[in-house]
Amino acid sequence: MDIESSTTTDPAATGLREAKKRETRQLISDRATGLFMAQGFERTTIAEIADAARVAKKTVTNYFPRKEDLALDHQDEFVTGLARAVAAREPGESAFVALRRAFLTAVAAHDPVAGFAGPEFTRMITESPTLSACLRGLHDQREQALAVALAAAAGAAPGDITARTAASLLAGVHRVLFRRILDLTLAGHTNPEIAAVLEPEATRAFALLEPALADYARA
Repeated sequence: MDIESSTTTDPAATGLREAKKRETRQLISDRATGLFMAQGFERTTIAEIADAARVAKKTVTNYFPRKEDLALDHQDEFVTGLARAVAAREPGESAFVALRRAFLTAVAAHDPVAGFAGPEFTRMITESPTLSACLRGLHDQREQALAVALAAAAGAAPGDITARTAASLLAGVHRVLFRRILDLTLAGHTNPEIAAVLEPEATRAFALLEPALADYARA
């Protein structure tokens, strides 16, 4: 980020620079994704991505330090999503109810972060050992972030065993349902078809946890 004196900074110029950075980042991401889907993640090089985006290799790595970041550029949103749903729960709403509501809303919206990424992108992820391993790591990070949020919501100490157990159970349901979306996508189902299957399946999956967690971390 540019660091300039507050007395010399031109807000309009700063805004244009930031907009240009966002455009460049999106361009690199789009070109990389196209190459990954066309020829595979492992076979695509940073040099090819730079050529496709008409930027220097250094520019690519400045925006995306790891090659995996080019394919999974919404990973921050993925990792923090469950924790944010807990923090944003409505008055009187438990963490369980908030998470179930948020997931069903994501299914109805065909949210890519929930797994509705289309067949080509889904195939790119599942056929790449590197990206599959990265995705497993992101699921683990999401569970850890959820555990921290649940402990805070319940007024418990960090690392509280109840919060950690609840996070494992709730993140586990999300992990299973995420994989279900990927499998249905690879089987050739459209997003509306997948959503129609997932809504009742998700309801049943969450119901398994309801007796234990329905009132946990109520706002």
